[in-house]
Amino acid sequence: MKKCVFFFIVLAFCVIAKAQEFEQGLEVTVTPEILNHKERAKVQNDILNYRLDNLLPQLMKESGLDMWLVINREYGEDRLFYTLVPQPTFAARRTTLLVFALKDNKVERFSVSRYSIGDIYKTRWDGGSKDQQWQRLAEIIAEYNPQKIGINVSKDWAIADGLSQGLYQKLNKFLPKKYQNRLVSSQDMVIRWMETRTEPELAIYPNIVKIARSVIAEAFSSKAITPGVTTSDDLSWYIRERFEALQLDPWFQPYITIQRQGDKNDLEAPFFGKSKRIIMPGDLIHTDVGICYLGLCTDTQEVGYVAKNHEFAIAKGFKNALAKGNQWQDILTESFKTGRTGNEILKATQTEAKKHGLKSSTYTHPLGFVGHAVGPTIGMWDNQGKTPIQGDWKLYPNTAYAIEGNVKVKLPEWDNQWIQIPLEQSAYFDGDKVIYLAGRQTQWHFVK
Repeated sequence: MKKCVFFFIVLAFCVIAKAQEFEQGLEVTVTPEILNHKERAKVQNDILNYRLDNLLPQLMKESGLDMWLVINREYGEDRLFYTLVPQPTFAARRTTLLVFALKDNKVERFSVSRYSIGDIYKTRWDGGSKDQQWQRLAEIIAEYNPQKIGINVSKDWAIADGLSQGLYQKLNKFLPKKYQNRLVSSQDMVIRWMETRTEPELAIYPNIVKIARSVIAEAFSSKAITPGVTTSDDLSWYIRERFEALQLDPWFQPYITIQRQGDKNDLEAPFFGKSKRIIMPGDLIHTDVGICYLGLCTDTQEVGYVAKNHEFAIAKGFKNALAKGNQWQDILTESFKTGRTGNEILKATQTEAKKHGLKSSTYTHPLGFVGHAVGPTIGMWDNQGKTPIQGDWKLYPNTAYAIEGNVKVKLPEWDNQWIQIPLEQSAYFDGDKVIYLAGRQTQWHFVK
């Protein structure tokens, strides 16, 4: 099954992708074709089945869980729920009880609910009152007699804290005391479920990132920008509406900032640049964009320069500034080592960047089913010291990240004014090295 699913996804995207082969360092200028919603559901469900069959048994064994309960009510679904159910699933139906039981190195999965959920979760309840539903769950738990039952409660990780207080009380009301005593937090397994990227996901992730980068390239061109007319808000909405036209969901509103010669920048300020400006010749423009497609999210920041009438190439100082940003990226990604914590990666990056005289700030986060995903936090924009708990999580192979941060550089062409180069590219760690999913920006977007 593993090879079959992987082959299907690779084949599907080889057939539909009309974009030219991407070379690292060049802007992605052609947007790959987008699957319709029926085709998307097929891909996402193949990935889900692969994950449930191949990844979940491994994670349950690692976590020592014999059973895992995922319990949601309509209108109160948590984000984890949507990573476990097939498409198209828009909501829980009444109370949806999902059960995962580890048996003989395989995971039996089913629901104890009024309805089955596709072919993935066949129900083991014939129906009845609400109390009878919970009684049936208790009977099934007794049949399996699990020693450790994972439930989604966590003090520190929101994604692993989806079991509401009301549902927790219901569960305890119907469970015999001995099984109540076997309830444990499924926190660590949930984090590993959310952060781990499988082969089929890594086959499609580059195309998703290419889509995001291609829209940035289009926005940072004369197609979208008329200097002296277009505002930063205009360009933000251009990007948003371009994604909407492609039937893609941004997970935050795209935004634009503008740096300009003569700006009075405070070197200690976390960010330079202003919004609410008309874009003018000579401006340094920057955007931050994130989309979710086929269940996976991107996060991208790139920079561009708006040429003056007499300019036909980017000036040397700007090239050097971006090169400093790429140097910071290299230092950060070379600090990725399996088993290191986010705080340790941050410290190693800061030490090495200082040796090279870089004035940098690092605030890198995991990517995946959500934009600000779970896993090791590697610095925060408002805290360049240790991040408790999230920063103490260790780095695992087959995990994805937004390689995010900035450098501050003096620009000779602007009378040695300090400028900031904010960069962010989607990448994954294969256990040995960090690989950019669709390259990274090493050349300026040049708007002429």
